[in-house]
Amino acid sequence: MSKKIDERLQKKIYNDQDVAVEDFKCKNCGGQTVYDPKTQKLKCRYCDSLFDLPKVQAEEQDIEKLLKQGKVWSEADVYQCQSCGAKEILQAGEISVLCPFCGTNSVVKVEELPGLKPDGVDTFKFDKKQAAIKAETWAKRKHFAPNAFKRSVKAEHIHGIYNPVFTFDAKTTSTYRGRLGKNYTRTIYHNGQSQVVTETKYFNIRGTNKLDFDDLLVQASSNIDESIINSLQPFRTRELPAYQEEYLRGFGASAYNKSGQQCIKECRELMRSKIERNILSQYDYDVKVNLKVQTTFSGQTFKYVLVPIYVGHYRYRKKLYNFYVNGDSGKVAGKTPVSVFKVGLVVLLVLAIVAGLVYLMVRG
Repeated sequence: MSKKIDERLQKKIYNDQDVAVEDFKCKNCGGQTVYDPKTQKLKCRYCDSLFDLPKVQAEEQDIEKLLKQGKVWSEADVYQCQSCGAKEILQAGEISVLCPFCGTNSVVKVEELPGLKPDGVDTFKFDKKQAAIKAETWAKRKHFAPNAFKRSVKAEHIHGIYNPVFTFDAKTTSTYRGRLGKNYTRTIYHNGQSQVVTETKYFNIRGTNKLDFDDLLVQASSNIDESIINSLQPFRTRELPAYQEEYLRGFGASAYNKSGQQCIKECRELMRSKIERNILSQYDYDVKVNLKVQTTFSGQTFKYVLVPIYVGHYRYRKKLYNFYVNGDSGKVAGKTPVSVFKVGLVVLLVLAIVAGLVYLMVRG
């Protein structure tokens, strides 16, 4: 079938009874296998047999590969479920989806993926039940959440997905020059009254700064907000197992939908920001007048990595609040309801403190 799917077929899913599929079958009972986070092995859903996965490590790729091949595709395609033989339409950017016929995840073979192929996978390390416990514990610790919510909080509709990211390595050398200022105070006397004034002493800076980056992470998909990915970091991106479709069995997965050039641009901006902070950290200053930095990059490599995230929600007063759990470290991010009463108390307390300080200053 042509890769250009007719629009009428975009939602069509059909079964092919004539296709015999043996991939991911249990060698003991012929049942379906899924990836088990607890054992880090494939596990049969029926007889609980475990099967080891090859230990191959992900490798860094030259940055030119990302520039040339990291394009975003827009076509849907037909893929075959490797458990039951059913064929289905996968929309652009999908790597793993739930098969409507056998309930297992239909995983796209890596050689059939358009664009770049994943280099490595940061695998899930715990299951949905443990993710629910971590999400509920996190919610109960939110100071401004209503007490009624914290007493009855329940994590619902949890599913694991692999989110695409790019990690970047680079060596940088920067030359810089700028002007900073340091504040200091002195006491002056006027008409017999003392007064403390603040003045700024300015000075010029220049020099060379070297900074190396290792696995700087950039979100490669718009499916999850970048602020959430930042909150869930760090992910384990060093010494990763190389991509194998077996790791995706039982989980959803999506491919990048931001181009390689866009991700490299975001990476450079992030690097420049870190370089500037590194330069300024060497000086004792209070005011930045200006700073000009010129940077050269070398030894640039990248990895295309799938990172594990559990997604779910809490329900409170007919509203849903999404949460996200790092499937490796257990770190949680998201939203919970906010108690107007608790926030109001804090505001009143702050106003009382400010009023007290003003009173003391006037009396003094």
